[in-house]
Amino acid sequence: MVFIQLILAHLFGDFILQPNSWVAEKENKKLKSRYLYLHVLIHTILSFIFLWNTQLWWVALLVGFSHFIIDTAKLSFQTAKSKKSWFFTDQALHIAVIAGISFYFNEFNFDFLKNQEILKIIMAALFLTTPASIFIKILLSSWTPVPETQNNIQTESLSSAGKYIGILERLLVFTFIVVNHWEGVGFMVAAKSVFRFSDLAQAKQRKLTEYVLIGTLLSFGMAVLTGILIK
Repeated sequence: MVFIQLILAHLFGDFILQPNSWVAEKENKKLKSRYLYLHVLIHTILSFIFLWNTQLWWVALLVGFSHFIIDTAKLSFQTAKSKKSWFFTDQALHIAVIAGISFYFNEFNFDFLKNQEILKIIMAALFLTTPASIFIKILLSSWTPVPETQNNIQTESLSSAGKYIGILERLLVFTFIVVNHWEGVGFMVAAKSVFRFSDLAQAKQRKLTEYVLIGTLLSFGMAVLTGILIK
């Protein structure tokens, strides 16, 4: 399958065979970096090796050329603040090129969009991301505790960390239910309890403990109910 072969070549070329020193020099020297061209050459060779078909030489060249264009755009326009965004954009574009090539060889079609079971799972997973976060936030809005600062409690946290933790835990719980591994849900509850225990013990706030407990139960309950409804 061309898609899998090219993805394997991409993983080897972009991550395994590209040292951090190459990445740093490319970011500093941009188009003047020799490693940019060596990196593209490696991708081209790897694509040819993994395809292992002399008639598909043009596919390897296309992958190499598109990789050069995408990497050049990334190096030219990314800044310190947009570095993370450009990384994911860069990877998405590379995968899009590979998917386009696979589509050319009729490896992909859109018949899955006619499968109601798949559509239901996609709909449920989408609901458990931002929409579920908004529902939970609104339900908890009247109980949001005020942090106590008189005891010098450490309240700093990563920006939007709670939101993304909630999304990930709901998606994992939903996945466990869909694949009939309910024991994974128990593991998730236990793991979160262990990580949260030290924070709540340090805070010594009953309101905060109750707030976190309600939020956790709402988050897990929403994921469990959604999984059951889909099943």
